[in-house]
Amino acid sequence: MQAIRSLVLVSGDAESKARGSLKVYEELQREIIKFGLQNEITVTMVEDVGRHDVLPLVIVYPEAVIYGPVTAADVPFLVEEHLYKGRIAAGLQASTKELSGRIAWLSARKGTLPAEQRIVLHRVGLIDPDSIEDYIAHDGYEALGKALNEMSPQEVIEEVISSGLKGRGGAGFPTGLKWKFVAQVDNYPKYIVCNADESEPGTFKDRVILEGDPHSMIESMAIAGYAVGADVGYIYIRGEYKLAQRRMAQAIEQARELGLLGEKIFGSNFNFDIHIHSGAGAYICGEETSLIESIEGKRGEPRSRPPYPTTHGLWDKPTVINNVETLANIPPIIHNGATWFRAFGPKSSPGTKVYTILGNVNVTGLIEVPMGITLREVVAIYARGMKNGKSLKLAQTGGSGGSIFPASLQDTPMDYDSYQRAGVSLGSGALLICNEDTCVVDLAKVLLNFFNQESCGKCTPCRVGVQRALQILTNFSEGTGQPNDIDALQKLSDNLIQLSNCGLGQTAAVPLRDMLNHFRAEVDAHVKLKVCPTGVCQMSGKHVWE
Repeated sequence: MQAIRSLVLVSGDAESKARGSLKVYEELQREIIKFGLQNEITVTMVEDVGRHDVLPLVIVYPEAVIYGPVTAADVPFLVEEHLYKGRIAAGLQASTKELSGRIAWLSARKGTLPAEQRIVLHRVGLIDPDSIEDYIAHDGYEALGKALNEMSPQEVIEEVISSGLKGRGGAGFPTGLKWKFVAQVDNYPKYIVCNADESEPGTFKDRVILEGDPHSMIESMAIAGYAVGADVGYIYIRGEYKLAQRRMAQAIEQARELGLLGEKIFGSNFNFDIHIHSGAGAYICGEETSLIESIEGKRGEPRSRPPYPTTHGLWDKPTVINNVETLANIPPIIHNGATWFRAFGPKSSPGTKVYTILGNVNVTGLIEVPMGITLREVVAIYARGMKNGKSLKLAQTGGSGGSIFPASLQDTPMDYDSYQRAGVSLGSGALLICNEDTCVVDLAKVLLNFFNQESCGKCTPCRVGVQRALQILTNFSEGTGQPNDIDALQKLSDNLIQLSNCGLGQTAAVPLRDMLNHFRAEVDAHVKLKVCPTGVCQMSGKHVWE
């Protein structure tokens, strides 16, 4: 795997294009190929740079050097000096006096590389997922061999702890610490469970991993089993993921045939096998204790905690439950070391994150980038800006249960600690990006309708609270809401967070909380003025002045 060492941005706004930025972009690509740097340097165009007298701009990361105005004739010198020889291209730098406004977010990223860096997805699209030989040819199962032959179980756990890897399913709990808890319990058998239920709307990152690199799950689960003393693993796959199930089943059989699953793996005394369990379409089974209940053949309902799965999990035995993306980080960490992993992202949240980009942007899809980049970078660099020149109004970070936050927070680093300080959560990584035409009340109503349908009904705060919140939001959207309904909605949000039995009810409160915290004026317009500022809601109530 060869890391991208430089990211080159070319201003692609209308004014820059009028001044020849497309020719600059094309010349950059030609010169980079000429010097054989195409596998080390990524070139892309970005629109959100503001208006300046030095357009077109060329920005080179990680140095965050800004050149401008740049012509196609300047490009050979720029590439040879900066990208090939590693020194500033004298005479081409833009004057800082002529740069202001939106350009600040570009220059502020000095020392970082907001370029796509694949760790979890580095084999996806490069190997044949049906071929174990192809996986092995790309360093597959080397980490497992290293763990079994060169490391003790305790050393494996310490390496994961040292890496700083946090759970990528949304909670952000330290992975190595979870493994340590299970390893310390003297109660057998122990189990490794891969949570591949991925029913969060807008999220498909785990599906891409399972379908494109199935053996990485086998290797990572086997490493986890060795570390904590488990000899059986279960992959709980969303029922609709038929291709993922087929490829995982085939990968398991291939691994068994080569002795990479089963008894005495790599000639050691370690035995480990994996079974697949297909989900039946219940969103609640993405919650870890509901998932355990489902594997045991029971109705998918959450258990009360404590005790936690680390001591009383599957069949009341110690159990490690990790998300697909979390586990996919394990082989690279063991293979390359914790220090290598910590070189990506901020100290508090090292590594990369896989995001799905959806909504009112020019380019949607899947990216893997270092933790700590900003939403502004995601929108401008990877999503190629907002559609039709519209403005960013809000974004939701983790599917239906993710935070809804305003454009004013788009420069907050996307990592667990920074988002927590800002009062929002990173969630699973599904980025729903919405423009100025989005009604936050309508969005919250859609989300609460989803939770109302998916609630298992076990606890009253969720079963009744979500239904009541949905009715209030419906009244708001129809123009029949009353001012005291806003206070009632706030209380419902607080009760859902504090009293719900599991994460479904707790996350159902998040859209309500964020709507009231960040978009109160828009809510007041629906309730007090009987007006939807975006024109989305079909108001039938009377205006206050009528």
